[in-house]
Parts: sequence; C-alpha cells; structure tokens
Amino acid sequence: MTPLADRRALLAPPLLGLLVGGVLWALGHVPGAAFAMGALPVLVILLAEMARSLRRGDFGLDLIAALAIGFALVMDENLAANVVALMYAGGQFLDDHARHRASAEMTALLARQPRTALRHGAQGLEEVPIAALRPGDRLLVPRGAVLPVDGVLEGEAALLDTAAVTGEPLPLRATRGDALLSGCANAGEAFDLLATTDAEASTYGGILRLVRAAQESRAPMARLADRWALGFLALTLTIAGGAWAATGEATRALAVLVVATPCPLILAVPVALMAGLSRAAKLGVLVKSAAALEAMSRIRVVIMDKTGTLTRGQAELVAHAGGEEALRLAASLDQASTHPIARALVGAARARGLALATPESVRETPGEGLEGLVEGQRVLVGGAGFVQARAEGAPPPLDAEEGLEGATRSLVAVEGRVAGVLLFADRLRPEAPALLAALRRQGVARVELASGDTEARVSAIGRAVGADEAHARLAPSGKVALLHAARAHGPVMMLGDGLNDAPALAAADVGVAVGVRGAAAAQAADAVLLGDGLGRLAEVLAAATRARAIARQSVVAGIGLSTLGMIAAAAGYLTPVQGALLQEAIDVAVILNALRALRA
Repeated sequence: MTPLADRRALLAPPLLGLLVGGVLWALGHVPGAAFAMGALPVLVILLAEMARSLRRGDFGLDLIAALAIGFALVMDENLAANVVALMYAGGQFLDDHARHRASAEMTALLARQPRTALRHGAQGLEEVPIAALRPGDRLLVPRGAVLPVDGVLEGEAALLDTAAVTGEPLPLRATRGDALLSGCANAGEAFDLLATTDAEASTYGGILRLVRAAQESRAPMARLADRWALGFLALTLTIAGGAWAATGEATRALAVLVVATPCPLILAVPVALMAGLSRAAKLGVLVKSAAALEAMSRIRVVIMDKTGTLTRGQAELVAHAGGEEALRLAASLDQASTHPIARALVGAARARGLALATPESVRETPGEGLEGLVEGQRVLVGGAGFVQARAEGAPPPLDAEEGLEGATRSLVAVEGRVAGVLLFADRLRPEAPALLAALRRQGVARVELASGDTEARVSAIGRAVGADEAHARLAPSGKVALLHAARAHGPVMMLGDGLNDAPALAAADVGVAVGVRGAAAAQAADAVLLGDGLGRLAEVLAAATRARAIARQSVVAGIGLSTLGMIAAAAGYLTPVQGALLQEAIDVAVILNALRALRA
C-alpha cells in the first residue's frame, strides 16, 4: 500500500467514530464510547510510528499529537480526542498528497521506465525484463515504446520524442548508425536497436538513480526545522503546564496541546523543497538532493568550463577561402582520417551537397596533416607549417575573421600550390551570453571561465559571454584551486561536462554537469542539466531561491499562528475541539503556501 493509501486508511476510524457517535447522540444515547473507539486506533498507530522513529534516532512533534489524544481520553474528553485524531490523520493525508503533487515531475520520470523489452533471439522475438538486456542485444522498439537502453539505430530511420531526457519539445529524426538514448520514446514506426549498454549503465538508468536519491534526500534546512521543533515542543509543554498550574483547569492544557498538533514546521519545509525539486525537473535540470537545491539559493559565484559547456564541444567549419573546389578536394582527402577536424570538414562539405571522391595513397602525419591523391591530383590538408613545407604560394585571404579569435586554421594545397584556407572553431552555445546575464539578475556577483584550452580561445569566449575573468590551460587540480580561491566572494557553483571537470564539480558548493552522458561528471555533480537548454539554469536558481523563501515564510507564519492559538487556549478562549479545528486550518494554509514553489 502506498503512503497516500495508508493515510487514507488512517482517516477511517475517526470518521467512523464521529458518524456512529453522532447517530447515538441523535437517538438520545451517550456517544462517548464511539468517539473513544474512533480515536484509539490512531493513537496506537501514532505510538508505533513514534517507536520506529526513535529507533532510527529521529525525534519529531508527533509526541504532541499523542499527548493530546491520550490526555483527552484520560480526561474523558472523548469528542476532543476523536476530533484531534481526525485532524491529525487529515493533516498527514494532506501532507502526503502535497508531497505527491510536489514531486509529480520526478515521479513521472520513474513511471516512464519500461519493465520489459522485445529482444531478437534464436526463436524469434521474446519479451524479457530489461535487467536481462546486455550490450550487443538486438531489440525491436515498437511505436510509442520507451527505449530501455542506450543503443545504435539499425533501421534506416527513426522519429524520437526526446523531451523526457533532453527537454527538447520537437521530435528528433535519426538515421542508421546514430546513437540513441534510453528514455526517449519512439514517435514513429517500429525500428531495431542494437544495445550498447545494459539498463543500469544506460542514460535513463542514471537519471532514475538521481531521481530516487533526490526523493530520499533531506536538506540542511529540513534538519534545522527538526531542531526548531524541539524548541517548539518545549514551548508547547511550558504554555500547557503553565495554564494548568495557574488555573487548575486541565482542559486548558489539553486545548494548548491540541492547537499545537501537528506543527506546521514539520510540514512546510519538506513540501516546499520537494516542490522546488519538481519545478527544477520540469525545467530540465535534475537536482540530486534537497540540500543541493537549498545551496543553489545562496550561490554568488559561478565558474564555467568552456569546451562542451559554454561551447558545443565539437569543431565546426566557420569560414573558408579558395572556393568550393578546394573545399571539396580537402574534404575528399579527409574522409581517410578520424581526426575531429577532418570529420567536421567532411560533414560541412556534405551539408553543402558537394560530391566527394574516394582518396588514394593517403599518408597521415598525426597531429599535423594528410597528403594523398584525389581524382589523380596530389592534395595536402593540415596545419600551416605542414602544408607550407610541402607547397608553394601564399594562402588566399579570408573575407573576415572578426569574432573568430582562437579558431583553428588549416591550409589546402593542390598539385604543390596552396589553394585554400579552412577555419574551424568550437562555436559558442547561442544561449550562453543570455545565461550569464540571467545569472547576474539572480544575484550571482561573479562569473569566471576555467578551461584547459589556449589563452587566445579562452579569452575570446570570455569576452563574448561577458565573464569577469577567463583562466586558460588549467589542469583538473588547477580548476579545484581556482574554485577554492573564488570562495572569498561567496558560495560557488561549478559547471562542467567532462571527466576533467569531475574533481571541481565534487568540490564546489553546487556542481552542475551539463549532460547526463558524461558519467564521471554526472556522478560527481549535485545537479545534471538533462538537455542542451543551458539557459534554464538561471530559472532553476530562481526556483531554488523561491522554494527556500516560501519554506521560511510557511514556518514563520505557521509557528506564529500556532503560538497565538496556544496563548488563546491557555487563556480559556478556545475549547479543545475549537483548537483542533483552528490547527487544521493553519496546516492547510501552510501546505497550500508551500505548494506555491511549484509555480514559476
């Protein structure tokens, strides 16, 4: 039975007790026994839960509820005991319902996980648990099914809904050989998938582990609320005892206990923070814990890796000179290389519709360039030193290189003469400048770049995005040292995407991994940006700040109203039944206020 169903069942005894007691009273009979029988089951369950909590080392304010129900029964205030039991059970149900609603986005991720998959076997298709899948298995993914593991598309084409994994609302069209992520849904015809991971090591498996960890976490603010709860318990017992001692009326002490049952303090903080976690998940940022969300609300310094974080993480052809023929010949030769620059050139040529020829007699000098025959012509492609040592002539001028500082320059030579210039760069993500501006609006006072790349490239990106400082040629240990130094300006958030960023992500007050596929970065980080929407991060900081503020508002308002109610009860202005109704109204108001953290 789910916690929500358990709480619903807890409501039954006091409701039944009130119903039977009301019927007996209407018929002229004494209803006290019915009211007592309605309260007793709640008291027994409450005492059992308290015992389990004490064994775990937890101490909460359920003690006040137990005292109120038990004291009312001893004093023969059976109606008050039944009403308190009903209000306690109702408050617990309302609390669980609010938590369920607050974590809806995260729960939806868990609910999407497939339980079985269709695997091609010797006897044809067989339905197997996803735990049985292994790399190399060939799977059939029907229309509407969620990919159970990461894999490679074996069919000609596929249409995928990637919103749950990347946050991208538009369908993605994939072609044969493309890598596909688990958690995406098949939005087109059925296709075959060659598994490259098992379910546990898959992209979606990693996301689900992060979701479970976030749901089970507790924030420092929640632990602080527990400590405040002890003070509130002492205040409650002092007011109740003082009222009894001063007036000799035990009913006043009972009314005080009833007004304090249950305390909004233990409801507001977890609901508000869980709502903040759910809001972040809806924005495409999976925050691993409530503690990390709370820490996000205090961030004043952001340090960002460059490659793969502020930039796309792959080279692109951004400019060329010498004409389309020089580009076509160079791309034809580069088909024989696996270098990232070569792949970028081949991709750019194909995107332009150029017909590439098959290269022959290719020789590659690692890190420098290639030479070979293309359609009978001797072609060279590579760095300036490599090409100019083997060919004559000056390279043709590029029209403009403004804004391309730090780009990689390659030359093309045909039949011994320099024929073209190629310029490659790792392009800045288009949302990066806007992100920095949005972060500053959220209270971030300082933004720094940290990269292992060259000074020219890092400085160019730093100027483009408006960073306060840009640090180049940093090893992983250098990024950690930079992070510690930046703490002089306030709590630090680190953004990174690769293995070399993992130490800094782990050392930061909040580490954010850009993309779940970088396993080391995702494990070390406190939050994971699921898609490419880097700009959402500022919204998540705003959501974290809002959730923390709402939690504090709810605590202050709830404790303040409860204290005023206890004083009124001690002065004799509230009966125990009236006190129970007042406290329930306070609880409802506090929870509804905490749920405001779900909204933008």
